[in-house]
Amino acid sequence: MAETLNLPVIDLSSSDRISTAKSIRRACVDHGFFYLVNHGVGEELLKRVFEESKKFFLLPLEQKMKLKRKENRGYTPIYAEKLDTLLNSRGDQKEIFHVGPIEGTMTVTNLNQWPSEGNLEALPFWRLTMESYYREVLTVGKSLLSLMALALNLEENFFEKVGALDAPMSFLRLLHYPGELAFSNEETYSASAHSDYGMISLLATDGVRGLQICREKDRQPQVWEDVQHVNGAFIVNIGDMMERWTNCLFCSTLHRVIPAGQERYSVVFFLEPNQDCMVECLESCCSEESPPRFPPIRSWDYLLERFRVTHSSQ
Repeated sequence: MAETLNLPVIDLSSSDRISTAKSIRRACVDHGFFYLVNHGVGEELLKRVFEESKKFFLLPLEQKMKLKRKENRGYTPIYAEKLDTLLNSRGDQKEIFHVGPIEGTMTVTNLNQWPSEGNLEALPFWRLTMESYYREVLTVGKSLLSLMALALNLEENFFEKVGALDAPMSFLRLLHYPGELAFSNEETYSASAHSDYGMISLLATDGVRGLQICREKDRQPQVWEDVQHVNGAFIVNIGDMMERWTNCLFCSTLHRVIPAGQERYSVVFFLEPNQDCMVECLESCCSEESPPRFPPIRSWDYLLERFRVTHSSQ
């Protein structure tokens, strides 16, 4: 049985930015995960997001499939995604809805698929709710990144100066994990082991257990620890792109969701850079003794390849 992990708690409202940045640095080096409290996203909005998410996932499959995933937007049915691509199974037991950037060029924003505009009259407030949440969490993420820049011994506006936050390619991911597992001889996960692809992820859950992390990626056998739900807190984790940027100083951490025996809903916001932003080792994270481990790469090229591998079964 997995042990319960006590993750660091970061208070975004603290006036002591230097102390907060130091705490973020420790959390990112030691865990790659932490709780973010006093972030400013209201409880009422969070409640509405979960309510609207549940309304959509309760629709008949044929209605949901009218909005089937295109360009990483829209609906993904159960088993269509497998996060652990080496796992010998049909796929993860979860269904997903993705919302991409809501501001920027028309070629980017028009790719979104909206249930409230897809002949699903039962969801008139769906788009408004998700857009409101998207904007608020994006604001939280930008505030957090300024502190992370300080934590990396950079100017706090570093990510703005390199263009990462100029029309960022961020995604909102709504998740529903069914309560009943299909009987199978395969090893089944609600979400199989993976690390996130981008900069940082901000997760809100409904309180149902299931999330676990493995802090040492290369250790065998793997040691998994349960992550507790904390009311009102986001669970924040570092993505692979941030690990590349920091030359592995800030670690992306393996995590998974195991079956809980009851329905589970969660909402995760992936804060990603502008699609043309170059991700290359930060000067503060390399030296003669620790040269860059990864070549520079355009952020969107990196993300598209990760999406392609994850959904190769579709």
